[in-house]
Order: sequence, then C-alpha cells, then structure tokens
Amino acid sequence: MLGVQPSLTTGMLTPAPQSRVSGAKGWGLWLSGCLLVALPVFLQAPWVRLAPFSAALFTAPLLFLGIALSGHPQQRWSTTGTLLVGFSGSWLGGCLFWGWCRLHPLWHLPIEAFALPLALGGLRTRWRLAASFYLASLVGTAVTDGVMAITGVMRHWTEVLNAPIDQATALLHQAALGVLEPMPLGVTLLAGAVLLNLCRRYWHHPDGAWRVAASAMATTLAVDGLFLAASLWSPHWSGLI
Repeated sequence: MLGVQPSLTTGMLTPAPQSRVSGAKGWGLWLSGCLLVALPVFLQAPWVRLAPFSAALFTAPLLFLGIALSGHPQQRWSTTGTLLVGFSGSWLGGCLFWGWCRLHPLWHLPIEAFALPLALGGLRTRWRLAASFYLASLVGTAVTDGVMAITGVMRHWTEVLNAPIDQATALLHQAALGVLEPMPLGVTLLAGAVLLNLCRRYWHHPDGAWRVAASAMATTLAVDGLFLAASLWSPHWSGLI
C-alpha cells in the first residue's frame, strides 16, 4: 500500500534479444517481487515512523548495491541487483510520503510516482526489469488509493491519523466496516478481480519483466487484504496507526 497510473503495454515490454532476464526462472522472479513488495510492510513502516530521515537515506545503499549487483556475471545476482534498483524507487517514495506527508492522502500517488519518467524511459533499456517492478507497484498503489477514495475510506484517513491511539483504533475499525457495505464491497471485489486477471495474464507472458509485474501486483492485493482484515479485527496491527 506503500502507490498517474502507468500502463504496462505489450509494446513497452516486448522481449529484448539481449535482455539479461529473459532466461530467469519464473518462480524466482515471482518470489523476489513478492518479497520486495511485502518488505516495506514489516520493515519500512515502523522504521519511517521512528526515524523517517534515516529510512529515506537508506535508499542510497539500496540503489548502489543494486547497481553493483546488476553487473555481476551470474544472472541470479544481476537480476537481484536490477530488482533492487526498482525497489529503491518505491522505497524512497514510501519514505517521503509516510515520513512527512502521511496526513495528506491525495499526495500519495504524486509522491510515489516521482520516478515515473525514469521508469517509463527504462522500459527499453537493460533496466526494464527494475522499471517493470516500480511501475507494477505503482499500479497496485493507484488501484488501492482509487478504491479507498470510491468506497469513502480515504475521507477518514486524516481523522484516524490525528486521533489519539485509543480513539484511532475505533475510528479505523468503523471505516473498515464501511467497506463491507454492498456498494463499497462490490467495488473492492471488482478491483481485486481485475488485478487478479492481470496477474494471471502477465504470469504467462514469456518475458520475465511481466512475471515481476504480476508478483508485485498480486502481493499488493494480498497486503491490502491483510490490512482490511486487521482493520476489522485488530486495528492496532494494521500498521496505519
């Protein structure tokens, strides 16, 4: 959830003859994409809350490590490095929003999309795997924010974050209950079905970049589901308050 919506068109991600990821194993890419989407939920969120500046500075070693590994002669390590480059963009965007702008939900997408021009330009370069991960994560965040806006959850955002902890849990629980009403629930299920269908289609694409996109969006969907479940049953475990 950490999120303008790009379009991963077939023309952008047609397999490149010299791509270093074309031979990567699909399940390895899937697992890597899943881990990099889930990591901010368990590591970045508490870190940004306690020390946002140091969390943002951590982008630099992530980026440098990714660039260094991308030139490794072993494909497994070079693929990992390329993914880290894309992940560093998502990491910095998340740090900037959750560290300093979390009370302004409408700024979420613009801040997360700060590297959008670079990512779009990177789709036709050797960084296309990094670009596809960043763009897929951005698509997942855009869908999440859109559903929150349509279902009315976003209007409770500032109220929940500004409230004392004992009141915030009740407010978040009430907002989550609103999602279970017929219209919001229908919108939520429809968005989930669209993302699942995209993931299924992307997974069967011969290009590894599409499999990374599928894993990133599928994990975003899973994390959103966990957030909703936590907000309903144990709001203090949601990570938002």
